[in-house]
Amino acid sequence: MFKTIWKKMIGLGLVAMLSATALVGCSSETTTENKTDNKKEQAAETTLDKIKERGKLVVGVKYDLNLFGLKNPQTGEVEGFDIDIAKGLAKKILGDENKIELKEVTSKTRIPMLNNGEIDAIIATMTITEERKKEVDFSDVYFMAGQSLLVKKDSNINGIADVNKEGVTVLTAKGSTSAQNIRAKAPKATVLEFENYAEAFTALKAGQGDALTTDNALLFGMAKQDPNFRVVDETFSEEPYGIAVRKGDKELLDVINEYLKEIKANGEYDKIYEKWIGEKPKQ
Repeated sequence: MFKTIWKKMIGLGLVAMLSATALVGCSSETTTENKTDNKKEQAAETTLDKIKERGKLVVGVKYDLNLFGLKNPQTGEVEGFDIDIAKGLAKKILGDENKIELKEVTSKTRIPMLNNGEIDAIIATMTITEERKKEVDFSDVYFMAGQSLLVKKDSNINGIADVNKEGVTVLTAKGSTSAQNIRAKAPKATVLEFENYAEAFTALKAGQGDALTTDNALLFGMAKQDPNFRVVDETFSEEPYGIAVRKGDKELLDVINEYLKEIKANGEYDKIYEKWIGEKPKQ
C-alpha cells in the first residue's frame, strides 16, 4: 500500500515539475517576443516622428553672426538668414514657423550637439566637406559663400598673398574650415583661433591681429556692424553651406531637400536672400 502511495506522489511531483517548466518556457518566450517588439517600435521611430510627437523642431544656430544668426540685444530674439530658413522648415514639418527651438551652437560644438541628440538639425553656416560627411549627412546646398578677409579700411592687405608673410596674424574661429583653409593658403602667417567669430572680431578691433578670415557673407555682416572695417574683394575658396542631420536620418533629410526645392521654386528663397544679403542670389 505504501509503495502504491509513494508511486502516486512521485507521479504527481513529476507532472507538477513539467507543468512549471512549460509555464516558465511560455513566459520566457512571451518576454522575448515583447522585447523584440519593443526594439522594433523604437527602431521605427525616426527623428521626424519625434519632431512631430513633441510638436517642436530643435535647430542648432549661431547667435553671434550678423546677417545669418545674431541675438538681438533689444528683443532677445535670434535673427538672420539661417533663422528664416529654419523657421520655414518648421512650418514645412509642423505647419507653424513658431513651433521651433533655436539652440546656440558654435563651429566647435555643433556636430557633438547634433550627434548626442540635443538638436534635430544644424543650420549654422556649415560648409559641406568630405571630412564632415563622415560624421553627419548634409542637405543640398542652400547658400554658396567664399572665404575672404576682413581688415581695417586703411589696411594694405587686399588678398591672400598679402597675409602669407611672417609677422602677419590672422584671426578665425575654432573648428572651422576657415582655420584649415588659411593655414593651407597662407602657411607663413600666424593663425589665432577663438571660440567664435564675435570673439575673433573683438580681438581684431583690439589690434590682436591684422585680418580676420571666414566666409565673405559673414564678413559683410561684421563690416556692416563697424564701418571702420572692409572685406577684401578676393575670395580663395568655395564654401557651400548645407543643413546637417544625423547619419542615416534619411526621412528628415528628404523633407529638408524637398523644402529647399520648394522655396527656390516659389521665390521665397530669393526674398530671404535679398532681405539679409542685400541683393538677389546669383544664378
